[in-house]
Amino acid sequence: MWAPPYSKTDVEAGLRPLYPMMLENVELRWSFIRKIYSILAVQLLATIAVAATVVTVRPIAHFFVSTGAGLALYIVLIITPFLVLCPLYYYYQKHPVNYLLLGVFTISLAFAVGLTCAYTSGKVILESVILTTVVVVSLTLYTFWAAKRGHDFNFLGPFLFGAVMVLMVFALIQILFPLGRISVMIYGCLASIIFCGYIIYDTDNLIKRYSYDEYIWAAVSLYLDIINLFLSLLTIFRAAES
Repeated sequence: MWAPPYSKTDVEAGLRPLYPMMLENVELRWSFIRKIYSILAVQLLATIAVAATVVTVRPIAHFFVSTGAGLALYIVLIITPFLVLCPLYYYYQKHPVNYLLLGVFTISLAFAVGLTCAYTSGKVILESVILTTVVVVSLTLYTFWAAKRGHDFNFLGPFLFGAVMVLMVFALIQILFPLGRISVMIYGCLASIIFCGYIIYDTDNLIKRYSYDEYIWAAVSLYLDIINLFLSLLTIFRAAES
């Protein structure tokens, strides 16, 4: 891709490429990265607002737990994010449909997160939020630092996919044959490690591989990594507290 001459005054215009042998326009890639993190910030703020409302307004959680209609709605909320991903795959470049679908995906998942936290102590939630924030920021900075020095994390893809398959089977076994508190903590630790790997992998893809039209998918990937990491840590702290 042709790139304009590097500017000596603008760091993002080419003075510091994101990784060695970078051929594309650095300024365009930085604009793409800023766009992704702006969308991700809105998603996380919306998730915090919805989840906090569900946790603090007790009748909402009580409705979902104590009534048949609430339980059915809870199942719908859990399934909705997966259903929305199908049309989002076809309309991720069509504005404003892509943002509308992304909003439905985020809000429905935020309700599920809020209901998960509704019957968890505030101390456990706070510990999980703080640790998630520290880990996400640290791994993001590390990935940018490593990419600049020529490290590539694309090799993690097959390993992470296999690890998620193992995690899903582990969860299914835990549901059918509960193995106790220690097993839950092991599951949470494994999930936390796996989604830390996904944060590095998806951030590396954000820097090098996502095309400029794939901003919705890039935001969804990072958002799911962060939410799953938070839920994994929540599982660990909740099991340790019980």
